[in-house]
Amino acid sequence: MLALGIALVLTMSNIMQTQALRDGIASAQTVGRYASAAVPPDAFTRGVVDPAQHADVTAAIDGFSGRLVGLRLWTRDGDVLYDSQSATTGFPDGERLDAAVARGTSDARIITDVQGERAGGTERQVLDVYVPVRDAGEIVGAAEVMLDYTPTTEALRAAIRTVALVVAGGLLALWIALFRTVLTSSQRLQASALDNARLALLDSLTGLPNRRMLADRMRRTILEAKLAGTRVGLVLLDVDRFKDINDSLGHDRGDELLELVADRLRGALRDNDIVARLGGDEFAVLLPDVRSIENAEHLAHRVQSVFATPFILGELPLHVETSIGVACLPDHADDSSDLMRKADVAMYTAKTHRLGVAVYSPNEDDSSPARLVLLGDLHRALAVGGELELHYQPKVDLRTRRTVGFEALMRWRHPTRGLLPPDLFIPLAEQSGLIHDLTRFALTTAVAQLAVWRDAGRNVPVAVNLSAHDVTSQTVVELIERLLGEYDVPASLLEVEITETALVADRSRVVPVLERLSALGVRVAIDDFGTGNTSISQLLDLPVDLLKIDRMFVTDLAADKREGSELVVKAMVDLAHSFGLHVVAEGVEDAATADLLRELDVDHAQGFLFAAALPPDDLPPLEGPPGRWAGRVRRTQPHAAIGGEVGG
Repeated sequence: MLALGIALVLTMSNIMQTQALRDGIASAQTVGRYASAAVPPDAFTRGVVDPAQHADVTAAIDGFSGRLVGLRLWTRDGDVLYDSQSATTGFPDGERLDAAVARGTSDARIITDVQGERAGGTERQVLDVYVPVRDAGEIVGAAEVMLDYTPTTEALRAAIRTVALVVAGGLLALWIALFRTVLTSSQRLQASALDNARLALLDSLTGLPNRRMLADRMRRTILEAKLAGTRVGLVLLDVDRFKDINDSLGHDRGDELLELVADRLRGALRDNDIVARLGGDEFAVLLPDVRSIENAEHLAHRVQSVFATPFILGELPLHVETSIGVACLPDHADDSSDLMRKADVAMYTAKTHRLGVAVYSPNEDDSSPARLVLLGDLHRALAVGGELELHYQPKVDLRTRRTVGFEALMRWRHPTRGLLPPDLFIPLAEQSGLIHDLTRFALTTAVAQLAVWRDAGRNVPVAVNLSAHDVTSQTVVELIERLLGEYDVPASLLEVEITETALVADRSRVVPVLERLSALGVRVAIDDFGTGNTSISQLLDLPVDLLKIDRMFVTDLAADKREGSELVVKAMVDLAHSFGLHVVAEGVEDAATADLLRELDVDHAQGFLFAAALPPDDLPPLEGPPGRWAGRVRRTQPHAAIGGEVGG
């Protein structure tokens, strides 16, 4: 800004000096014209003026006496024609005279004129200008005009001082404004940085430590515990059905509930326990120096007890349940990351089995590194192809013992681990999103096999399991419609099976998909019926053709474990028949169970009594009427279907 101010002052000074000099030259040219007009043109040629002409020149310039210091008229050769100071001889500035005469332009210089003795005299600034004198367009001489430049110089100095002061004042004001702006911005940035640092460690909604701060505290607490030989506990809790609360009451009420939960957790624990919010509806409690696993579990039950009293949201009392997982170091884990994972496993165990509180158990841990390796292998298997297979298990009519259809069951022929059952990789696929790729493979392979069998004269339907992730999307309908058209397979030869739990979980999205499948002519079966919350009367409004009784009821029939099992199965069968539905029993292992099911009017059955699931090439050929298979298919070990059920 200082450099800018100096540049502005110098620029303005140069502009004013140039303008003042230009004005002075214009004044000198005016004086020169008046003076030369009083002299005959031939006088410049002769180099002499008479007294009368001299007087005329003096009279002509008399009006400029206020500023005029002196005037001389010069011939081209440098002879003086007139000198206002009455000098008869003198010498011009030859270079300047020659320049004025040769170029025809005025030449000006500022000189210092000293009057009186040098020591005690006065000085003044004089503008000395050589002005060309023209006659008929030809330069005949020059007029040397000397003007008093002192007032102009003083005016310039005053103007420059004023400009300098104005510029300095303006720049100072600008500097102050900028300084205040920068200072204010700096203070705001500093405050923002402090807020960001605080928000980076604290949850913005509840004010609790967040996941990052908890991880740092866990590392330090675990280090201290290892040095002291003590135990560290971690409690993870998740609010059950929090999404339903958000959807029904709104996100504002959901946030209010989380704040209330945070307040209750703070008040329920020890002073040195650390309560943190990990995100969403998930909270964590770090228990330093916990005495035992039982003590950690006791603290977890104390945490659970704070949810016994309903939360008041507005005027609505809301009862909230939680799922809580407990893990301890060094009992269950060796470091903070592993401790967090083990507590998370325990929490989902509590949620899955509705236990409320669960302590970590290796038996419930299905997220080991080996499963991650298996997930990578599954990605590869889907990419390269040739490892996944569909095996087919017959469905048999209990009256005629004829094969009325097949269920397609997936197998993975792993290059190093051999034939893997689906219960090892289907849950992985559902968790990672690969289930859609597996469903696409199963549908494509099954429809292609139907086309092969149809060309061979075997018009036997095949059922394919759809996961809960697939049956909520219209994409699966479009895929089935495209495959049936591509392979020229009638829709009546394809069945889809969905679990009752999938239907209950998201009925509003599942029903439109089932309706479109039914409109195509694809038959729909409800698998594992009896394990969910759907009653048979609710199936009246659903496009369902078959019910598959869960193997749990079939097992109860075989072992006579539950009193009244026959009555339950009979009631389901009679109601299903009254609605026009066929009933299929799965997991039939012995002839006695098959006979009892036939007596209970069950239509079809499948299980190892009749045949295990086999590759299509290993199935025996058809004999007799279409759809009748010869002999008993050999028995193998049971494997799960693509949807996670057991294809026994």
